[in-house]
Amino acid sequence: MERKNQSNSTLTVTDAARLLHIHVNTVRRWSNLGIIKSYRIGPRRDRRFWKEDITALLVELKINR
Repeated sequence: MERKNQSNSTLTVTDAARLLHIHVNTVRRWSNLGIIKSYRIGPRRDRRFWKEDITALLVELKINR
């Protein structure tokens, strides 16, 4: 899938945590475990998440409840 308009469709750890209603440390842990796919950017290797991936995870979590 091609990603267009990358700056508008990527989320920070804080943004992802707000959407998922979880703590930022949980987002980082889920990223480390591969539950959420993240991308590293910049010299500090900050994490970014595709908004579509977070939305898909929300749908999956809602279905599995």
